[in-house]
Amino acid sequence: MKPAQLKLLSNLCFILGFASILGSIAVWFLTGGQAADTRAHAERFGIFVGLWAPTFFILSNRFDRYAK
Repeated sequence: MKPAQLKLLSNLCFILGFASILGSIAVWFLTGGQAADTRAHAERFGIFVGLWAPTFFILSNRFDRYAK
């Protein structure tokens, strides 16, 4: 891949990392309901989405290194 493409992927992964954090918070707050089961599911799904962030940040770092 060309360095410009790798830099673009690096930036995209970096943005997606932050979007994952914000999405996790949004899912946790907006999906919650009154029932305990619904709140538990919202919490688990929010954590699941939040776990994508480190992966995106690592990929961003690697793509940036390969671009140089």
